[in-house]
Amino acid sequence: MKPQAPYVPLPRATYAKPTRKRLDRRTDPLPLRSLALHVFNSVSLIVVVALAGSPRAFAAPDMSDVPTWLRAHVGTNEGQIAPVVLQRARALYQQKVREGAVKSPCYLAMDATRPSAAGNGRLDRRFYIICENDRSFRAISSGYGSGRNLRGIANFHNGRQCAKHFSNAEDSKLTTGGPYVTSEAKTSFKGYYRVSKKKEEPFLRTFIQFDGEGDTANARPRAIGGHPAVLLHAVCRKKDPKSPYVDKDGFVPFGRLVNYASGRSNGCTSWTASDSKKIIPMLKENPTTLYIYPESSDIDAVVAAVKARKSLASTGLYWNARCLRQIGTPKFWPKEKLEPIIAKYKKAHPPGPSRPLPICK
Repeated sequence: MKPQAPYVPLPRATYAKPTRKRLDRRTDPLPLRSLALHVFNSVSLIVVVALAGSPRAFAAPDMSDVPTWLRAHVGTNEGQIAPVVLQRARALYQQKVREGAVKSPCYLAMDATRPSAAGNGRLDRRFYIICENDRSFRAISSGYGSGRNLRGIANFHNGRQCAKHFSNAEDSKLTTGGPYVTSEAKTSFKGYYRVSKKKEEPFLRTFIQFDGEGDTANARPRAIGGHPAVLLHAVCRKKDPKSPYVDKDGFVPFGRLVNYASGRSNGCTSWTASDSKKIIPMLKENPTTLYIYPESSDIDAVVAAVKARKSLASTGLYWNARCLRQIGTPKFWPKEKLEPIIAKYKKAHPPGPSRPLPICK
């Protein structure tokens, strides 16, 4: 692989504030007042900041360093990876390899602008596993953050099909785009579920912790990571003194196993149960990089272009066209703005007294 310059995320500070009050930083950067050039790497995106009164323009990613076999998977069709997503994912991976932070032969990427369904009854594949050493490219489905509706205060809830809201605020349940490195794996017992009329099995779910930098630096306190899109629903307590997971009163949790691969997460990256069986062992053995698109600066730029009624293609920007038509404009809620709002809501809606799970009938 040809050496590249380090991955450098676009700083929000490079974007001038709009003449009208901006609803939030990642919403859409508006007209710019200074000229700035940001070079990510030899294959990296070149961002040109336009003069005041005009939205910044982004040059198309240079794919000359991308192997020929991999270019066949680059594009915006179902199962392909958008050029800017691949470019930044490669740059991040190569940087971390040079630093000695990762040794995996594979790296990961996600395009959170894509819809959850491909329109043909199948899940859209927006998560990518790329192993250049053995010329392997795999696209799979993945969930994005659901967000929340804090009634009477703020609504940053995402629909099931396309993500409009993004944030790095704790308790926001939203996805944050940017660079991550996968870390330790933790497996937890969640309870028992029925696999047949006479057989029950324990549900053990593994969680892969992510560590980030920049906007994603608080991934660990936010408990952001990757895990199977499976959970126990309608949980109750069942008497089972022989279980290795029994509590001091002789009970174990029991519920119905629910697959939400076609739905949303609490901000984490979620995979189908079958895909998780392949991804998690790989990440346990060799931590690697994950790049999630879009970053806050991308959201700012897209909002500015939409407000200026400019096509994304003409400005070198990218957002999945189908989802952009559905959401209108995306929005990023920086933690500095959203966390006080969430705290205010919590204060006005304190949780009730904790109660034990009901006894199973």
